[in-house]
Amino acid sequence: MFDLKIIDGTVYDGNSGAPFQANIGIKDGKIVEVGECSGDADEILSAKDCIVTPGFVDLHTHYDGQISWDEELKPSVNHGVTTAVMGNCGVGFAPCRAADRDKLVRLMEGVEDLPGTVLHEGISWDWESFPEYLDAIDSKPHTIDFAALIPHDPVRVYAMGDRAVFDEPANEADIARMQNIVREAMEAGAIGFSTGRSDVHKTSDGEWTPASEASEAELVGIASVLGELDKGVLQAVNDFDMVRPEDNFDAEFALMESFFRAGNRPSSMSLMQRDFAPDDWIKTIERSEKLNADGLDIGFQVAPRAIGVFNGLGSTFHPLMAFPSFLKIRDRSLDEIVRIMRDPDYKRQMLSETPVQLSGPGSSIPPLTDMLIAQYETISEKIFVLIKDGKVDYEQSQQDSVAQMARDRGETVWETTYDLLLEDEGRALLYFPVYNYTEMNYDNVLKMMQHPKALPGLSDGGAHVGFICDASFPTYLLTHWTRDRMRAGKPGISLEQAIYMLTAKGADYLGVKDRGRIAPGLKADINVIDYDNLSLGVPEMIRDLPAGGQRLIQPVYGYKATFVSGEQVIANDQVTDARPGRLVRS
Repeated sequence: MFDLKIIDGTVYDGNSGAPFQANIGIKDGKIVEVGECSGDADEILSAKDCIVTPGFVDLHTHYDGQISWDEELKPSVNHGVTTAVMGNCGVGFAPCRAADRDKLVRLMEGVEDLPGTVLHEGISWDWESFPEYLDAIDSKPHTIDFAALIPHDPVRVYAMGDRAVFDEPANEADIARMQNIVREAMEAGAIGFSTGRSDVHKTSDGEWTPASEASEAELVGIASVLGELDKGVLQAVNDFDMVRPEDNFDAEFALMESFFRAGNRPSSMSLMQRDFAPDDWIKTIERSEKLNADGLDIGFQVAPRAIGVFNGLGSTFHPLMAFPSFLKIRDRSLDEIVRIMRDPDYKRQMLSETPVQLSGPGSSIPPLTDMLIAQYETISEKIFVLIKDGKVDYEQSQQDSVAQMARDRGETVWETTYDLLLEDEGRALLYFPVYNYTEMNYDNVLKMMQHPKALPGLSDGGAHVGFICDASFPTYLLTHWTRDRMRAGKPGISLEQAIYMLTAKGADYLGVKDRGRIAPGLKADINVIDYDNLSLGVPEMIRDLPAGGQRLIQPVYGYKATFVSGEQVIANDQVTDARPGRLVRS
C-alpha cells in the first residue's frame, strides 16, 4: 500500500543517464519503489506526457530574513526547487545581538537590495546565536527544505563589534572568537561557511562589507574549523578587484587558495565573465584546476544566462535615475511619475541635464552604477527590451539593442530609452546583461556550464528583489538550454545533464545523501513537469512583502506537481497548503 503513486511518466532519475518509463511508489515521505509499483495507493497522479525529476537543489539563495516570516518561499518553490541553501556571499542575520540588528539590516539592504523597512517589519528576531537561529527557522512551517551557511559578516560583527566595519584587521583573540562561533554553528547543523569579497557589495550607508576587510589569517583561521570537524562546504564570491584587476587578481586568488587549503572541504566560487576583466573567469578556472590536481575540491557556481538586471521606472535601477529632474520625483507613485514624464516640456528639460553621481559616502549605490550611467551611450548597445516577438528573450543580438532602435528612429539613445520606459504605463522592462555577455552571446556561458566542476548557482532567490528575478534559473536552464536554443540550431545541453546539475550534483556537493535522485530509500522530493509546454512569463512587480514592500515575480507555466517528502507543494503551478519543508542540518 503506497501513500502516493506517480504513474506513466518519463523518469530522469538525476544520475545523468537516459530517461526511462516507470511508476514511482511513495510511502511515509520516501520513495519505496521505482518500476511497476503494482500495489494500491491512497492517491495516484498521472504523469503521462510529462517528465519526472528529482526536486531541484538551489545552492545560492538569500532567504535568510524572509524565511522567518514567509511560509511559501516564492519564487523558488514555483521553479521546482525543493531544497534551498541560504547564507551565501557572507551575509545573513545570525549570530546577532539585539544591538546589532540594524547593522545587519543595513548590510543586507545594501548588498542584496532588500528594503530595510521590509526586514525590520518582517524578521522575527527570535534568536541570538546561530544554533538558536537554526532552531527558530526550523520551528516554522515552510513549503520546501532549506539549509544555511554560516555567513562571515555577522560572525565578524558578533566577534568584533563596531571594529568589524572600520578597516581594522582581526587580532588573534578576534579570530579565536570567530572560530568558536563557526564551530558552534557547524556542530548545530550549518551546511558550511560563506564569505564575500565583492567590489559591488556595500551597506546601505555606503560602507564596505565586514568580510571584505578580512585578512588571510582570519580566513585561514575560520576555514580550518571546517577542516578540523571534517564537515561542511566553503563558499566564496570574489571580484578579484574590479578597480584594478590586472594588479590584484594574483593577490586575491592567493587569498582564496589559502582559504580553501585551510578548510580542505568541498568548495565553490562564483564564476562569471565581467567586461572590465574579460579573461578573469578563464584564469579562475585554470588556477582552480591546478589546486584540484593538488587534492583540493573547488567547484564553480555558474548561471545559465547573463548576470543581468531589469531596468524599469519601478525598479531599483534604471538609466534615468541620476538625472536631477528625475531625482526630484523619484519618491512619488509610479502613476504620478509616468504622468509627469509624459509632459514634453519635462522630457526636454530632463534630457538637457547631465546625470549626477549617486555613489559615494553615505550611499548604498555602488560605483558601478555611476560608471554604467556615464557610459550609457556605449552600454546601450547591449540593453534590450525584454519582450521580443511576444516572449521573454534574454539572449538577443546587438541588432535588437536600444542603441540600434535609437539609430533606426533617428533619435539619441536617451530619447529612445525615455520613451521605452514609459510603455505599459511605466511598467516596461529593459534588460541589461551586466556580466556573462561581453561577446553578446552565450558561448562562454555554455563553456562554464559544461565544465566538469560547474554547479548551478547564483539564482539569488529572495534577494535583489527590485531588479532581478533569477530564482527562475532552473526553469530557464530547462527551457532555453535543453530545448529552445537547440531548436534554433544553436548548441545546448542535454536534458539528462541539466537535470543532473539541478539535482544530484548539488546534493553531492553539499554532502546530503538523502535527496537529489529518484531511487528507493531517498526522500520523495519530486517534480512532474509538462516539459513541452514549460515556459516563463513576463516578470511583474508585486507588493506582498512586509511594510508594503515590492518584489519582482516571474510567472511560470508547466509544473504539474512538486512534492517535498511526498507532500504536494505545487499543483498546476500554484502553491498548495502543504508545509513539509524542514531545515537540512549537515
